[in-house]
Amino acid sequence: MLTLDGSQGEGGGQILRTSLALSMCLGKAFQIYNIRATRQKPGLQPQHLAAVKAATSIAHAEVKGAELGSQTLRFVPQTVEGGEYRFAIGTAGSTTLLFQTLLPALMRARHASRVILEGGTHNPMAPPFEFLNHAFLPLINHMGPTVKARLVRPGYVPAGGGELDITIQPLSHLRPLTILQRGKLKETRAEVLLSHLPAHIAQRELAVIAESLHLPDSCLHTRFDNLAIGPGNCVSVIITAETITEVFTALGKRGLPAEQVASLVVHEASDYLASDVPVGHYLADQLLLPLALAGSGRFVTGTPSLHTTTNMAVIQQFTEKPFILEQLTSSSWSITLT
Repeated sequence: MLTLDGSQGEGGGQILRTSLALSMCLGKAFQIYNIRATRQKPGLQPQHLAAVKAATSIAHAEVKGAELGSQTLRFVPQTVEGGEYRFAIGTAGSTTLLFQTLLPALMRARHASRVILEGGTHNPMAPPFEFLNHAFLPLINHMGPTVKARLVRPGYVPAGGGELDITIQPLSHLRPLTILQRGKLKETRAEVLLSHLPAHIAQRELAVIAESLHLPDSCLHTRFDNLAIGPGNCVSVIITAETITEVFTALGKRGLPAEQVASLVVHEASDYLASDVPVGHYLADQLLLPLALAGSGRFVTGTPSLHTTTNMAVIQQFTEKPFILEQLTSSSWSITLT
């Protein structure tokens, strides 16, 4: 049985999520200790526990240590089953991170799946729905499966209550992914999602983005969705090129002026546009596991984060195949799996 140290590298919940995903895909049992040991609230929190319970359900796993606050876990998967599933986190914990834990196994299952996830859809420190839908899933679909996600209802911190409806048509063997250049820039657009908040917030945010990125009115969009339980605001800049779409987001919060929220997105989008890399640092981290399941692939990105290098190390423990990290320029790196 594989044994992992949950405090290695970045030491966060991604170590657990990646371990669960690969354990289900490869049929490898694992035990992990020091789960989130360096965090302010160490051990399994509700969103991590939800991932364990969901993985247990779809893989018919034998599990020990699946308790709130537990810093150790033993997970022994059986056969992964596609089908109809509904999982509720019970808090505003990230549904997108939960989805990314379950997707690798379900997109290689024998039968199609439909998964309903309830919780947070727009969380700090987690990919929001817009990133999932426009940046991540198109690349997954390019590898062979057909995965569609629909935002039924937004869920923000602290109220939660959001819902994603996801369908997965699986494929047993993924095609390798190669992204070496961005290609010609096709479109840059901005979108503001508002729930139970006045329209002037979106107007101020879009004004900052339009001026900073020189966008015409036709590339500025506001979406109102008051199905959410609580108020919320998400600002997105979506950059579409020939080979890839990248999404940069920021979430509004009480006390933070709309102009500052927009400036956060502008800063990230501007840095990306000024760089010569196709894959941003968040997306780089999330493409590692699909590459590992495909068995090979390569992409070019910026300087890898600790989050990314930690994820690489965990994947290597399961697959025994190392990623090759090569610096190309002062600010660009290639990540290769052969």
